[in-house]
Amino acid sequence: MRNQIMILFALITTGVQAMEIRVATFNVSMEAENYVPRGTQVSGEEMFAHLASGEHPQIRNTAEIIQRVRPDILLLNEFDYHPDHQKGIQAFVRNYLNQSQSGAEPIDYPYFYIAPVNTGVDSGHDLDNDGVASGSGADAFGFGLYPGQYGMAVLSRFPIHKDKVRTFQRFLWKDMPDNLMSAVVDEQGKPWFSPAAQQVLRLSSKSHWDIPVDINGKTVHVLASHPTPPVFDGPEDRNGKRNHDEVRFWVDYLSGDKQAAYIYDDQGTRGGFKGKRFVLVGDLNASQTEGDAYKEPIVNLLTHPKVNGGFVPKSEGGVQHSPDNPLGAIHTAAWRMRPDYVLPSEAGWKVVDGGVFWPTPDEPLFRLVKDRNASSDHRLVWLDLAVK
Repeated sequence: MRNQIMILFALITTGVQAMEIRVATFNVSMEAENYVPRGTQVSGEEMFAHLASGEHPQIRNTAEIIQRVRPDILLLNEFDYHPDHQKGIQAFVRNYLNQSQSGAEPIDYPYFYIAPVNTGVDSGHDLDNDGVASGSGADAFGFGLYPGQYGMAVLSRFPIHKDKVRTFQRFLWKDMPDNLMSAVVDEQGKPWFSPAAQQVLRLSSKSHWDIPVDINGKTVHVLASHPTPPVFDGPEDRNGKRNHDEVRFWVDYLSGDKQAAYIYDDQGTRGGFKGKRFVLVGDLNASQTEGDAYKEPIVNLLTHPKVNGGFVPKSEGGVQHSPDNPLGAIHTAAWRMRPDYVLPSEAGWKVVDGGVFWPTPDEPLFRLVKDRNASSDHRLVWLDLAVK
């Protein structure tokens, strides 16, 4: 009898350890300006009207991509924030993901996390030095024409411990030791940001989140962010230097101890990562080999001792999109770079598989990515992970 119990226990334990989940990140470009002609003034409500209808072709394609890949945990970048979730993230789930798109099986996400971001939030200062503190655009804490533009959301098939989420939306850039804000200077070598602006400027252009998810009794921390593109500025390189420090934040956070002692979250709790198993996801707007971002932070993140950066998702679609670029297979954006990442921890996981949703032109599903108007200029990136 004792042997039978031990065998049963071993089988149960093995089953738990072998459980696989699919984790993905997808910059969906679901923000108001995406749904109006270029140059049109937006109110910030445009996307939510389309979510209510359930009929917008671009959003239907985005939903179909998600239905085809079927991630268990999914970060959406550039998904506008709305405080009424029934009009925002839940409308997307209800009216698009829960409905079959072109014959794909509907998918449901009973759990989600969404919160305010810094984009479009008035900083009270003239951050682009054009002589006007406009309250939006480049003068917001994160570039945005209205609060919540280019927001983030996490969808999950597993319960989220919302009471244990850590957010870093209001962490001040000046409080990061050796930050590059002090190196943002004009052509005369004078500080770009006024002394008053330096006291209030936030590090995160959107936010940084640590979201604990319960997977059959095991906790995985979803570390989500969307650092600013390192462009759209001038010789002062304020966005490039901010991207550097936004990516560096995760390096320090995961390192813990003294390296993370300066970090505090929006609830006032200090210190870095305190868990075991994590997946770091998001459009980091940085590549170790291409693009305009500083290379050191993303290299340090990919080679961090707690990060398993060895498995690089690929696609044949990327190869055919950039046939003369040897890095085309790992690209995750139509503009030919790898800005989007799913990075698991070394501890607690075994990487089983992964990829980039990028059909080739001769495949039927190419219609979902054929151009910018089909879905997004980014591709969904996924990993299959076995829980250990």
